[in-house]
Amino acid sequence: MPTHHLPYGLWPSPITPGSLAEGRRLSDLWWDGTGETLVWLEGRSGKGVLVCAGAGGDAPRDLTSELSVRARVGYGGGDMTVAGEWVYFVSEGRLYRQHLLHGAPRAITPPSGDAAAPTVSPDGRHVVYVYSLEGADGLAVVDAEGELWPQRLAWGDDFYMQPTWHPDGRRLAWVSWNHPCMPWDATRLHLAALDVGGTGVPFIVDDRVVAGDEGSGGAAAIFQPAFSPDGRYLAYISDLSGWDNLYLMDLASGEHRLLVGGEVDLGKPAWAQGMRAFAWAPDGATIYYERNVRGVVQLWAVDVASGATHVVDALAAYTDVSQVAVSATGRVAVIASSPRIPTRIVCYHPATGTVRVCARSETETVPPEILSEPEAITWRADDGELVHGLYYAPDTSRFHAEGAPPLIVMVHGGPTGQTRAGYASRNAFFTTRGYAVLEVNYRGSSGYGRRYRNLLHEQWGVYDVEDAVGGARHLVAQGRADPQRLVIMGGSAGGFTVLQALIHHPGFFRAGICLYGVTNLFALAAETHKFEQHYLDTMIGPLPETSERYWQRSPVFHADRIRDAMAIFQGEEDRVVPVSQAEAIVEALRRNGVPHVYHLYPGEGHGWRRSETIKAFYEAVLAFLRQYVLFG
Repeated sequence: MPTHHLPYGLWPSPITPGSLAEGRRLSDLWWDGTGETLVWLEGRSGKGVLVCAGAGGDAPRDLTSELSVRARVGYGGGDMTVAGEWVYFVSEGRLYRQHLLHGAPRAITPPSGDAAAPTVSPDGRHVVYVYSLEGADGLAVVDAEGELWPQRLAWGDDFYMQPTWHPDGRRLAWVSWNHPCMPWDATRLHLAALDVGGTGVPFIVDDRVVAGDEGSGGAAAIFQPAFSPDGRYLAYISDLSGWDNLYLMDLASGEHRLLVGGEVDLGKPAWAQGMRAFAWAPDGATIYYERNVRGVVQLWAVDVASGATHVVDALAAYTDVSQVAVSATGRVAVIASSPRIPTRIVCYHPATGTVRVCARSETETVPPEILSEPEAITWRADDGELVHGLYYAPDTSRFHAEGAPPLIVMVHGGPTGQTRAGYASRNAFFTTRGYAVLEVNYRGSSGYGRRYRNLLHEQWGVYDVEDAVGGARHLVAQGRADPQRLVIMGGSAGGFTVLQALIHHPGFFRAGICLYGVTNLFALAAETHKFEQHYLDTMIGPLPETSERYWQRSPVFHADRIRDAMAIFQGEEDRVVPVSQAEAIVEALRRNGVPHVYHLYPGEGHGWRRSETIKAFYEAVLAFLRQYVLFG
């Protein structure tokens, strides 16, 4: 039992604003052609850096120095790939090629538009990528050395993602979709034949939709096509059954077969380019995949011939894995974490059973025993629907306090997102100080099947608010949260929920913390980027038919009803939620004398990347909570 008595929220913590600011973001990884070198992408402050290391344990080495690696199609992602001895990456909208051992990067596309998701032909001669230029998206192809001008390969749909080559180099698969759908609503899986003759770049001679919207079996959302190493199958994830299951298409017969089914999600919403959830083993006998059960995401394997599945025991300690990559020698690499293990890149060798940590996002100096393990909890909404969440109790190994702890209700973005049970430095920052945290996977969240995700259709600003309040009430009733010290916090769509909760439930929360939150739905519909241009048609309703609903749910028009203290944080260069939306709320708070703080961060967009911003943000949050929640 701890002998030190201190009030909740005031416990000393080894997780400081400065230590959070120094953490690195690990976002993608690929093997080279030999399977002996791993290349990954690190976010260091506001810069993306490529790093490589040998599978045998060579010291990591930075590949890029002056260029910042980052793709900017939509929300980004699809920043890089590796083929043979070369890495291909995106910087400032251009594709670059660089040798893994020596030499400087060389641009292979001109400085116009944006590029993402490069994929190299099996013979190494050509690179297909997603392009976005003046509002038009498509697939383009360029020779790998950049000697020829890029050519359009596929166009006509609103969006494209996840292009992949067949091993014979004569076929290509990709996913496309059109407004008003989002990529988790309805997409099409294309299979195209290529003409690769001559000295120029390939072009498409036949393009067929083989699954998804207008494909075999009816409308569905398709995610991540990937050919088997022998070229016999095309694997993909589809939610045709109501869950993100894994399918195989036999390319000779055209038959589609469910390989891994059941009421479990194996895919994830394609918010960004370059996302992966499974990978083939080099012999084609096994597929490694992510399996998501109530926010716990682990690495599993399926035998392609028998359909038998099993968890990869060697990595079972990790409860969140992503970006599965398998080398030519059979090594498996993932980005992995658990509530007590900060994010790492981990390599597993099935032949020997060995596991090696290739990269770490943090120093890992915090004692694991003081980090809170989340508890998957559920409660009932007013309509009887079961709502999901992850509850993090405050660390009580070092300190003790009387009564129930203050609770921070965290609302994820999206709103089609999910909080998973991996390492969350933000939550650890609070729980080690004596706060409890509830991560709300409200109706509309992913990871619980298509039906649950679709419950939020036309109900955004209603169900998410009800579920945030309902989760807090559930914990208060159990004596696990202090009803006088409830805080709601969220960013982007989560920030919108924060504002709506304070408007419609004044006095329930002691305070709200809003990061780049949506405040004006009319302005969002008119000003947001192309990717989400029609998202509100589904989440709120089409305009102008439902304009009254837009007015009712736009916080900016009802901000006079906010009475509880607020902290507003905004990036000055946010293209998704412009500064004007935040400042309209701030003006209303100022006008009505509501206690508040407002922080505008230059050089930041829709989220924080710079170390100095991250440090300043957490310092400001701590000061705000002390003033308005602990002592106010």
